[in-house]
Amino acid sequence: MSRFRRMKTLQKFASVHANLHNHFALERHLVNRQTYRERRSAALAEWQTLMA
Repeated sequence: MSRFRRMKTLQKFASVHANLHNHFALERHLVNRQTYRERRSAALAEWQTLMA
């Protein structure tokens, strides 16, 4: 929090970070390699369409 001057800025960052983290954090230790790769590819494809 020391890098954020205002609480509102911190809240904005935390909100966006939480959404992105949930989108990309796929709990690698709970799925096999193939499933992880498929989910990761799908997440990256969705991200690319959103940023295009």
